[in-house]
Amino acid sequence: MKKTITYEVNEETIEREVNYIPVRYILAVCISVAEVLAVIGIVVALCYYVPYFYIAAYLTEIFCVIRIIASDDNPDYKVPWLLFVLIVPIAGFMLYFLFYSRKLKRKFVKRLNDLKGSSYKCDDSELLEGLKKENPTAFSHCKMLTNIADTHVFTNTRLRYFPIGEDMLPALCEDLRKAEKFIYMEYFIIEEGKFWNSILDILKEKAAQGVEVKVLYDDIGCMMTLPGNYHKMLQSYGIEATPFSILRGNADNEFNNRSHRKITVIDGKVGYTGGINIADEYINEIVKFGHWKDTAIRLEGEAVWELTSLFLVDFGINVKKMPKLRADLYPARNDIDEKGYIIPFGDGPYPIYKRRVGKSVIKNMLNSATTYMYMTSPYLIIDNDLCTDIENAALRGVDVRIIVPHIPDKKLVFGMTRSFYPRLMAAGVKIYEYEKGFIHAKSYIADDSYAMIGTINLDYRSLVHHFENGVWMYECEVIGDLKKDIDETLEKCIEITPDKIKTNLFQRALRAVVRIFAPML
Repeated sequence: MKKTITYEVNEETIEREVNYIPVRYILAVCISVAEVLAVIGIVVALCYYVPYFYIAAYLTEIFCVIRIIASDDNPDYKVPWLLFVLIVPIAGFMLYFLFYSRKLKRKFVKRLNDLKGSSYKCDDSELLEGLKKENPTAFSHCKMLTNIADTHVFTNTRLRYFPIGEDMLPALCEDLRKAEKFIYMEYFIIEEGKFWNSILDILKEKAAQGVEVKVLYDDIGCMMTLPGNYHKMLQSYGIEATPFSILRGNADNEFNNRSHRKITVIDGKVGYTGGINIADEYINEIVKFGHWKDTAIRLEGEAVWELTSLFLVDFGINVKKMPKLRADLYPARNDIDEKGYIIPFGDGPYPIYKRRVGKSVIKNMLNSATTYMYMTSPYLIIDNDLCTDIENAALRGVDVRIIVPHIPDKKLVFGMTRSFYPRLMAAGVKIYEYEKGFIHAKSYIADDSYAMIGTINLDYRSLVHHFENGVWMYECEVIGDLKKDIDETLEKCIEITPDKIKTNLFQRALRAVVRIFAPML
């Protein structure tokens, strides 16, 4: 089935037919379900018809339980799997083998290592030594982050903060028009409308001029916003495009580990990232959940190299032919002299990333904060470890404030978010809801000195399962812009008090059950 959408670009009204029912995605889900049921059915049949086979099944279940308990995974992730394996015999341990951990094909690992090995080279040891003398705490933040995310610290980069999506669009279009060599774009969601088509017109023009244009979008993120073959349409314009982890109906983690990254790189000199996807609600051209509050950051300088590297790795593992890696992808810049230290970084599922990078950044900021720590996130669904660090910061006297939406995009998720309020508030954490609508910004700031802006939400999807990215900053002037914006946003929020979050017995029971299995969702 099709539907017609209408939007305006440059005062011109455009109509376009797009898929209304995502047939390819429904088929992929059906195939995966059929595969799972077939596997479970075969094992059940063997237990029933083959003598003593049930003993092997029982021993396998015991093996799964021991393996889960002995693993190094977060207890919040292990507990629901243990319950599932124990409560649902046979089906539980079969689903464990299929979905518990991400499986990497040998070809995938080789391509990943080749792309990482061909990335830029940077010796920041002298920079780190200087920071160690200047501020040992900041040095420890940098050292940890560069180690676990395999990234580098930069200084010669100019930053610009965008407190709203409407401010980012004209700046982005202006930079795109100046592109001379290449444009790389990776987004979780792209949807046709004023925002995307303003950009697409420029991309088509640049591709016709011989500029290398690559576009990567998440296959599930765009399931309801783009036709299933949209990448072929972009290819007809001379744009190299592909979905991230295209759904093929495999019974594995292809449904789980999505690219939630938002990256634009122009000539290796200018980069954009933040919470803003390429859809009209992000610039308030359409209203879905009240006013849409989001943020982004523009980088100009050598710190853009890491965004280029992240994009090329993501693009390279999703296309048949490995992208060409040229010297001009990482241009040197000696003409920028800005205050502060900057670390762009990526995060993602195990075993691609051995540790939870975004979570570690947030925990470090909380643990070193002495005056305040402000956080904005569309969701608040966290594990006990991070929840304890938030509480401890507040109990030490740090002014901890968290801003979440007042108008939810998903009611069940919003209920889970509110279920964390009582515990955090009891420790002195202040919770605010953005009264005007939906806050999608992922911003973290502490003591006017440290900040992180990126794609990382305070939920399991972002902190464990998705591919994410962010920009950590220390003593950068743009941190003052972020602080001013959060202060102004707080004035548009409702401070939550105990009388505002009263629930009935059914709501409490539902949230309790859902929270148990939240790490698996």
